[in-house]
Amino acid sequence: MASVTLSIVVPMYNESEGIDVLFERLTAVLVETGLDYEVVCVNDGSADDTLERLTAIAARDPHVVVVDLARNFGKEPALTAGIDHARGEAVIPIDADLQDPPELILEMVAKWREGFDVVYAKRRARRGESFAKLASANLFYRTINAMSDIPIPENTGDYRLMDRRVVDALKQLPERTRFMKGLFAWVGFRQTSVEFDRDPRAAGETKWNYSRLWRFALDGITSFSSFPLRFLSYFGLLIAAAAFGYMTFLIVDVITHGKDVPGYASLIVVVLFLGGLQMLALGTLGEYIGRIFVEVKQRPTYIVREIQRGSTVTTTAPPDLRRARGSQ
Repeated sequence: MASVTLSIVVPMYNESEGIDVLFERLTAVLVETGLDYEVVCVNDGSADDTLERLTAIAARDPHVVVVDLARNFGKEPALTAGIDHARGEAVIPIDADLQDPPELILEMVAKWREGFDVVYAKRRARRGESFAKLASANLFYRTINAMSDIPIPENTGDYRLMDRRVVDALKQLPERTRFMKGLFAWVGFRQTSVEFDRDPRAAGETKWNYSRLWRFALDGITSFSSFPLRFLSYFGLLIAAAAFGYMTFLIVDVITHGKDVPGYASLIVVVLFLGGLQMLALGTLGEYIGRIFVEVKQRPTYIVREIQRGSTVTTTAPPDLRRARGSQ
């Protein structure tokens, strides 16, 4: 297929309420760029009428591409699907909730024309978000950057412009548990930022609760750091050294003073502490082993039900599945 200059990738899950406002603002900005463009909308198994509204828009607007996934795979796989199917020389993922303003695309394109390969949007303020969410986000970025060898810019999301070379590099990464913010940082290239104030959602409700955010944080840490495993090893060594030192003290104390070894209560505390530490170690190992289990099965990251470009509807296997079949 013929390429375009700019591809906008929009993962969607139950975003029917905000679609009209999204396309109104997005189209105005894209026309202002003066570039050939496409808007790749990925329907991630929506349960409302998101798909119907997208297909209606695509039927009358040749710039709109609808990638309909076979079920709800989650945001990271949906984002991967959009990037895989984007044809642009530059690709910009953006959320459908309009918390990230489309108007920032003009600044991103200007930085791209200056020669930057990645232009990521950095949040100055996050309006409409609770103190708990802001504090947890700040803690997450500080934690993962302390553990990982690859620094991830703080207060950034998926909203960024990526040159085609960056996109092609991303498409070579085969992992199934995809922490996209980490992958964007891992590929490198020449990067810069533009700052903005994040707005509240234009319509609908967030799909992220604290349980999903916790799982997302675990995916990020386990995908880009083995520090938890090393920490448990070092901590276990420290506990063993402390136990040996305490044992030596007790032996010397009994020999010197003839005292009995005291302490049912202290013994129970030590046993419970070590038991809890062992469970923590097993849980940490389980997180890594579970992700290894997902990787070795080599299932595709997503399955496409159909793709609509204008009035043309096709069905296709995802690129990673085609590559797997071609290697057999």
